[in-house]
Amino acid sequence: MTPPPPGRAAPSAPRARVPGPPARSGLLLRLLLLLWAAAASAQGHPRSGPRIFAVWKGHAGQDHVDFGQTELHTVLFHEPGSSSVWVGGRGKVYLFDFPEGRNASVRTMNISATKGSCLDKRDCENYITLLERRGEGLLACGTNARHPSCWNLVNGTVVPLGEMRGYAPFSPEENSLVLFEGDEVYSTIRKQEYNGKIPRFRRIQGETELYTSDTVMQNPQFIKATIVHQDQAYDDKIYYFFREDNPDKNPEAPLNVSRVAQLCKGDQGGESSLSVSKWNTFLKAMLVCSDAATNKNFNRLQDVFLLPDPSGQWRDTRVYGVFSNPWNYSAVCVYSLGDIDKVFRTSSLKGYYSSLPNPRPGKCLSYQKPIPTETFQVADRHPEVSQRVEPMGPLKTPLFHSKYHYQKVVVHRMQASHGDTFHVLYLTTDRGTIHKVVEPGERERGLVFNVVEIQPFRRAAAIQAMSLDADRRKLYVSSQWEVSQVPLDLCEVYGGGCHGCLMSRDPYCGWDQGRCVSIYSAPWPVLQSINPAEPHKECPNPKPDKAPLQKVSLAPNSRYYLSCPMESRHATYSWRHKENVEQSCEPGHQSPNCILFIENLTAQQYGHYFCEAQEGSYFLEAQHWQLLPEDGIMAEHLLGCAHALATSLWLGVLTLGLLVH
Repeated sequence: MTPPPPGRAAPSAPRARVPGPPARSGLLLRLLLLLWAAAASAQGHPRSGPRIFAVWKGHAGQDHVDFGQTELHTVLFHEPGSSSVWVGGRGKVYLFDFPEGRNASVRTMNISATKGSCLDKRDCENYITLLERRGEGLLACGTNARHPSCWNLVNGTVVPLGEMRGYAPFSPEENSLVLFEGDEVYSTIRKQEYNGKIPRFRRIQGETELYTSDTVMQNPQFIKATIVHQDQAYDDKIYYFFREDNPDKNPEAPLNVSRVAQLCKGDQGGESSLSVSKWNTFLKAMLVCSDAATNKNFNRLQDVFLLPDPSGQWRDTRVYGVFSNPWNYSAVCVYSLGDIDKVFRTSSLKGYYSSLPNPRPGKCLSYQKPIPTETFQVADRHPEVSQRVEPMGPLKTPLFHSKYHYQKVVVHRMQASHGDTFHVLYLTTDRGTIHKVVEPGERERGLVFNVVEIQPFRRAAAIQAMSLDADRRKLYVSSQWEVSQVPLDLCEVYGGGCHGCLMSRDPYCGWDQGRCVSIYSAPWPVLQSINPAEPHKECPNPKPDKAPLQKVSLAPNSRYYLSCPMESRHATYSWRHKENVEQSCEPGHQSPNCILFIENLTAQQYGHYFCEAQEGSYFLEAQHWQLLPEDGIMAEHLLGCAHALATSLWLGVLTLGLLVH
């Protein structure tokens, strides 16, 4: 139920001046209000939730472009620094262009299915599932009526490449992951539709085609794969992240377990007929994301983002993982590639109690030779290492956890105006919004801060894909209806003058010349909060302006609302009358307003009402209302006219006396 705006009478009272006791409809209305407030509180997410909510409307014609049709399955490809965004859909590839300061545009290239032997109309479609830059062209692969095929897009032309198994799945719903490295291609997509249904991680193009043993993973769902170039070329690794069914069938055990697996990029297979075509360096480890203090465990990996170290140290690459639990609460855990590498190099194997063979399982060989059969057999029977991969930091706990259900994450490393480096996380929710969450800077202390919840589309919808462009400082997000370009420095959404700007704690924004501006648009350093606990104290004016007085005339025994917009979800909003707090709305109250309902207006309830927001040491008078008796405003007006008339008469008499004199 949406509350009326400030000062609006209850729907059961068409006019504010309704004398008499509350009617039955008034009681019903009050019950509805209480239920609405209770639901809002139940959904509340105190300070781990976003501080404010903003709808990104964009600049007309520049930041939102429609597909022109519904696209239930999309894949998005974007190269950093480019204004182009490629999106694969149903029988089409869209090329969106977002030039700086000019209107966006879209071109389409039709790639219909070339095979007609399908069981139903949906299977006859060609869903594009892969877009990847290969040489001068763009490689596009799709389901092609259950005959996976690829095309090369060059200068607006579509060149068929024929069937290419392993590059696209048979159906768009299938879990698929394809990784490119030079001339080598790795894939989790099955090559045969009706056999080979056990998911595998394959090298489908390169020196020798290899695949994982069918027993080392249990119904895996692949999330992310990456290649890490280590100190020695022969030691280069493939790491891939996935979740699988838990082998522990205890009723109290979680259904899923999250994993990271390693493979040696130079793996040549094995010596025996059973191992010659298989990865011989496969090992897997459990990813732990739990908070012992609250006894919360997050076992279901949703997404992974790798943030390279700026100095190029591969061990210091940060791995951000988004996890969920059976209640759809979420957590973000951060790992380092160095810790992952150390676990695989030093841990024993789970369930294996003899001495390890030489070379030990998972070791990359410096010479191009097959792995000895004994080493393969031990690793194949005991693919999991005993030691678990734990989050970074002394407490080994999540960066934060939340009651929101997060699905995707990207991370931007940026430098604020005062020189500190921040990691800013952009997390998509199942509500079709994006949360901007700031990790504490190098010199900052404290918890992460959830700055803002952004609705990126003109038409609310689930987010299908998201890409970060650190060079252009943009997010590109797609839904089933449109693609949006969202700036990282979204500073115009913060109201409240200097105090509101700095209280946002947005490292992209600062106060300059009377406006909340992007640090990238100002030619000089702008005012930013260097005290995360009390950022408002950096403003030239220590206190925000008071709210303007608003008056309303009401009859005795009226029912009436006072409604105060809750701009900050981290603040406590209170309605104060005289010295009494009549209504209080705590942080996390998800309704847009803090409502004071006056059921039966008495003489003692006339007077001044203040809506006050308290957020830490920051105090804001958000609204000021004066409730007057029904004819109070007219009486004030008549009294003012009487004073004016008396003054005029006195001046007239004085003037006449001077003339006579």
